[in-house]
Amino acid sequence: MREVRELLRGRPLAVLTGAGVSTESGIPDYRGESGRKRPANPMTIKQFLSSPDKRRYYWARSAVGWPWIRDREPNRAHQLLSKLESMEYLTGLITQNVDDLHGKAGSRNMVELHGNLRRVICLSCGAREDREDVQERMMEANPGWRDLAAGWAPDGDALIDEERTAGFLSPSCLRCGGDIKPDVVFFGENANKELVRRAYQMVDQADTLLILGSSLTVRSGLRFAEHAARGQKPVVIVNQGPTRADGLAHSRFDAPLGDWLEDFVGGLAATP
Repeated sequence: MREVRELLRGRPLAVLTGAGVSTESGIPDYRGESGRKRPANPMTIKQFLSSPDKRRYYWARSAVGWPWIRDREPNRAHQLLSKLESMEYLTGLITQNVDDLHGKAGSRNMVELHGNLRRVICLSCGAREDREDVQERMMEANPGWRDLAAGWAPDGDALIDEERTAGFLSPSCLRCGGDIKPDVVFFGENANKELVRRAYQMVDQADTLLILGSSLTVRSGLRFAEHAARGQKPVVIVNQGPTRADGLAHSRFDAPLGDWLEDFVGGLAATP
């Protein structure tokens, strides 16, 4: 830890975060210990677009899961990353998470690479709407679902069998009546090119890339580790379990993120 502090002290730092940052807030991740109880894979963009039945299945699960994900609070990791920004250490924060917890913690110079569950977008006209407003419409149209309980999934929905959702009435766009989707990147969907460009710029402006809580299983995050390594920038990884970028790492820590960041940020703050 002392070596890493010396490496990073006084040098601009880009941070990339994954689902592991939010596990201390109670949100299960995809591939770590907290995500292993999930019985099914997340819905892909191909499935979502394939039929009204699949969209109904998604929105029914989201209607149950949204109040729970909406009420999650930032944990130590989110707060400490916001503190790093206020200490002017960061060129920016790149997050693969869609749970809005970095924003709740006060991070501002941030690229939400995979979007944010708090927004909804129309697939026909592009109109955006607040997710909470969509929730109210769904509850009015499906009053029996208001108090339904189920297990929670990493992507903000609930674990409900597809057969139980057959009678659910899906929401539509208020402007044009078209199909809507959460303003997030589904599995199998590409991230917004402008957001990717901004994320690369954050890495380019930094001397070091710090990766927190991501196994980098998908290329969406792995490409930034590869980009930093090609630019001969040190890559520091903190994750419980192996990652696809371990071979690129200057330093690698297998540790709880809250504890590691508390130690790291506390040491930076205490040193003149």
